[in-house]
Amino acid sequence: MKFTKMHGIGNDYIYVDGAAEVLADPAGIARRVSDRHKGIGGDGLIIIRPPTGPGAAGRMEMYNADGSRAQMCGNGIRCVAKWLIDRGRAAGPEIAIETDCRSPPAPGRWTGARRPGGARRGGHGGAAAPPGGDPLRRRRAPDAPAVDVPLEAAGRTVRVTAVSMGNPHCVIRLRGAEPFGARLADLDLAAIGPPFERHPAFPERTNVEFIEPRSRTEIDFRVWERGSGETRPAAPGLAPPSSPASSGDPATGGSGSTSSGATSTSAGIRRRTGSS
Repeated sequence: MKFTKMHGIGNDYIYVDGAAEVLADPAGIARRVSDRHKGIGGDGLIIIRPPTGPGAAGRMEMYNADGSRAQMCGNGIRCVAKWLIDRGRAAGPEIAIETDCRSPPAPGRWTGARRPGGARRGGHGGAAAPPGGDPLRRRRAPDAPAVDVPLEAAGRTVRVTAVSMGNPHCVIRLRGAEPFGARLADLDLAAIGPPFERHPAFPERTNVEFIEPRSRTEIDFRVWERGSGETRPAAPGLAPPSSPASSGDPATGGSGSTSSGATSTSAGIRRRTGSS
């Protein structure tokens, strides 16, 4: 199987040409190639397939490191855009890519533009509160947004915000050592992340962002990614923490810079090619 290894700000995937390779068991292949000791190593597998409709340059089919399907990855789709343009399958500077994303404003569509140095800048809509059928609806008033909702997990009650980027996100704000007894940098995400990822309130599981505001324009955050564990910040993960919906406190609202390895979604993409 021929593959291309690419990453965006460290969020790395194995990319395969779905028009040239036959993958009988893509979920199983995702588990094997994502293994960082016995495989290629990555956060998952992305198959680049021909588009199903007019106007798109290709279709992104994504599998997490555990073989589960995912709807969207902002860093992943930026790499898909680079892959398509580098091979002459899209001219740019803006292209549309089909995904399994069900989020407004453009379900199943993504547009990206080329930046100097070969990096790709992507747009897939801003963070949005989930629609009326979101998984936290039973934990609040019927018409209230999924903001600051109490959720019991990891042995305590934590207030969370549910945000949609086409895939589910659960945002948890830290205030010093609360609510986990440790500051952000010291959290054991391998222990804390899974109870939220797999909470019954999220039937499709969820990505989890742990955020610690620095100021009105800066936050630190770490990501526990559904199906992959802790990863370098995923691009859709940049939007939920900076969304005003992530907290009732205006100090965390609006857009700004982030740290913990991610300063913008337009960081360069590096590529390695090979076969497996």
